[in-house]
Amino acid sequence: MRRFTILFLLLLTTMLTIVSCANIGTPDGGRYDEEPPEVIGASPADKAVNVKSKKIDIFFNEYVKLANANEKVVISPPQLEVANVRAAGKKIKITLFDSLQSDVTYTVDFSDAIEDNNEGNPMGFYTYSFSTGSVIDTMEMSGHVLAAENLEPVKGVLVGLYRADSTYDDSLFRTKPFIRVSRTNGGGQFSIKGIAPGQYRVFALQDVDGDYRFSQKSEAIAFDTTIYVPSSKPDLRMDTCWRDSIYYDSIRVVPYTHYFPDDIILRSFLEGGQDLHLLKTERLEPDWFRLYFTAPVDTLPIIRGLNFNDSCLVVEASEKNDTLTYWITDTAFTHSTDSLEMEMRSLDTDTLGNLTWRTDTFVLVARKGWAKIREERQKNIDEWNKNREKKAKKSKTPLPPEENPHEHEYLELKMTPSGSLDPNKNVVIQIDEPISSIDTSRIHLYVVRDSNLYEEPFLMLPTQYNARAYTLYAEWQPDYKYSLTIDSAAIVGVMGTTNQKKKNEIRVRKLEEYGTLIVNLITPDTSMVVQLLNSSDKVVTQQKASASGVAEFYFLRPDTYYMRCFADKNGNGIWDVGEYDKGIQPERVFYFPKPMGVRAAWDVEQEWDIHGIPVMDQKPQALIKQKADRQKTPRERNKEREEEKKKKNSR
Repeated sequence: MRRFTILFLLLLTTMLTIVSCANIGTPDGGRYDEEPPEVIGASPADKAVNVKSKKIDIFFNEYVKLANANEKVVISPPQLEVANVRAAGKKIKITLFDSLQSDVTYTVDFSDAIEDNNEGNPMGFYTYSFSTGSVIDTMEMSGHVLAAENLEPVKGVLVGLYRADSTYDDSLFRTKPFIRVSRTNGGGQFSIKGIAPGQYRVFALQDVDGDYRFSQKSEAIAFDTTIYVPSSKPDLRMDTCWRDSIYYDSIRVVPYTHYFPDDIILRSFLEGGQDLHLLKTERLEPDWFRLYFTAPVDTLPIIRGLNFNDSCLVVEASEKNDTLTYWITDTAFTHSTDSLEMEMRSLDTDTLGNLTWRTDTFVLVARKGWAKIREERQKNIDEWNKNREKKAKKSKTPLPPEENPHEHEYLELKMTPSGSLDPNKNVVIQIDEPISSIDTSRIHLYVVRDSNLYEEPFLMLPTQYNARAYTLYAEWQPDYKYSLTIDSAAIVGVMGTTNQKKKNEIRVRKLEEYGTLIVNLITPDTSMVVQLLNSSDKVVTQQKASASGVAEFYFLRPDTYYMRCFADKNGNGIWDVGEYDKGIQPERVFYFPKPMGVRAAWDVEQEWDIHGIPVMDQKPQALIKQKADRQKTPRERNKEREEEKKKKNSR
């Protein structure tokens, strides 16, 4: 028994020692596996010819997975019936459902979708190919797709080819799928592989319905009239050989085949003239209802009131003319009836793309009825009166007469700017409902000189694209103060509501607070419009360049600006999209590659050669929202792990 006890104690001691040693510290973790998967075979073999099978197996030296296969894997020629591409242990299985075309090279471009199953090491860009004929086509064409309006890289769009031979017709883009296809990455870059010798036209397509052709107006497109002839030549590149995760060993020169063209630029845009449909209706309050359309409404709908007199309607259109607000000026009706019944005839795009008249019947009920509004108003009146009585009881002196603000409804006026004004700008008066009339004799503008007020002439005109605003024009003098007074009932809204008296003090900024920028364009084009942008790529101001290419910007507030210009071919002052059927490209856009600093009381003159650098490299990185895809490599992860270990050991 004593012997058994001694053995038990020895065993227990040993176990405790082991546990104690195991708990001395937590393991740091080993190095990440840096080796990507390798292809060890395929069936049919890579670059096999005379292939008849629609089932493909690609074998690897370790377990693999596919990352974002739907986005990254592209099969060419394009498959109208989506192929099945999946990882299965140490192989990738591909099943094609479309019939195989004869004497055609097929490519399965995986991009960087293939990763090992454990560490997620990307294999790198990999393409498998085979031919149904006796020859493998190996030519490639590459480039970038950029948004035509702002040169933003366009991710995830298809780029396809048609043969530019005797069979080519411009209608192919609308009627036939691409013969070869690729997809852009996060940087807008594409590479079309497996191309046979010949001549080609290149297109980009935001393929909404998956038919590999331009079949819907909602699909963004890019087209190029250039006929491209693919070619290649032997070339050299520099590759870095790494000693470990941190240090590189050497740089080696690697021969490779350089394919051309590799600098294609396609400018993507969405055509105007979108299909016209009624999107939705809305009636939030009794006094108005709103109609939303998918495109601008050039011809107003015909509305027939079923339970009201439709002559009382006043229509207000949005700036883009795709939203219509109807004000119901018959207050006797809106105060007594919650439901609005109407018949509407409006233009609508049919299945053939033609505009036809369509008739709809609606019953619109206000989300908040007049009874509820009346109840809330009376509650506010009572609450104000109650608070007024409390103040009167506490006050030692009688309160001055004061109107209950909830007993009457007034127009709300908003003047912009409310404080300082730039000398080249004007005052905008915004009203909360469309304007019926304005009595300018009840509006007064004064300039302050030596503490005295002197009346100034002004002009008031409706603000373009805004039925609820007027612009007050005057000769604003720098470093002067002005007083703008709008008497009560000077402005009448369509609902019969009037304004209360309103006064606004305005100070015009000093000239010394501004900088000046003179831009000299080096271009033979005389139709350029130069735009100054903020850090969000939004237009601050713009000027049309003179015939000699000079654009002058005065009264600029000190700030950092960016510059963009476009060729305004039709002279309307706005950037216009293209139209494929008419062969019209979107108006050309260029960016100045650096920010421009403007300082107060400084004049800056800047030359700008719009063709000085490639379009792809023009837009400043600070303005690019669509950043290129970035994947962390095993080497980077191991470097991070080494740095974490050093920090830990130094504590």
